[in-house]
Amino acid sequence: MRAASLALIVYFSAATLVAQAPVAASEAHASDLGFTYSLPQDWEVVNANPTLPSLKEQAQQNASSDEEKKGVACVQIALTARHGEPAASVLVVVQLPFACFGQSMSPKDLPGFAQGASEGIKQSFDVSDPVYGDYTLGSHSMWIERAKGTPKGHAEAPYTVEIACTLLKKGAVCFMAMAADEDALKVFEQGPVVLEGESPVALVPSTAFDKKPAS
Repeated sequence: MRAASLALIVYFSAATLVAQAPVAASEAHASDLGFTYSLPQDWEVVNANPTLPSLKEQAQQNASSDEEKKGVACVQIALTARHGEPAASVLVVVQLPFACFGQSMSPKDLPGFAQGASEGIKQSFDVSDPVYGDYTLGSHSMWIERAKGTPKGHAEAPYTVEIACTLLKKGAVCFMAMAADEDALKVFEQGPVVLEGESPVALVPSTAFDKKPAS
């Protein structure tokens, strides 16, 4: 599902978003698509809405199809947060409501949706050594990628870039981290997530990147 990859234009701008003033932190962040995600209260929540129109305008100009343009128009930032100075770690949650997009996705669309996100990161980061995994959280299939990354032109600032995506009844969502250290990556992965009323679980289990035995 190529259109969903456009959501990542928002992620590319994470370095710009963290320069904005933080708003009051809240431990649990809920979406009307049917999920909640929790962060420690020492993470600063950033209001990304003021930058969203300009990001969408830029993405519209780069869109190669009507489907992509519609995806850009419908994408939403559910959460942006940061932690640490001077090398801030950034967390972004991006969602695509199906009601706005005009069609839903099936499980076979999840890899394309998520891989589009992965490709998009390369516009802002030099990425190396990617590893992939898939796992389930309750009844939900998850796709995940982890890679090393440095912002283009700033090789002195190494990050771990990680993306975990899933499909819900009302939309698609990607949880994304640009982690400056192991502690930030652990916060991202162990953040409790509730998907459509199921039991709270860590977003990324320790077995997420385990290789599956050949069937």
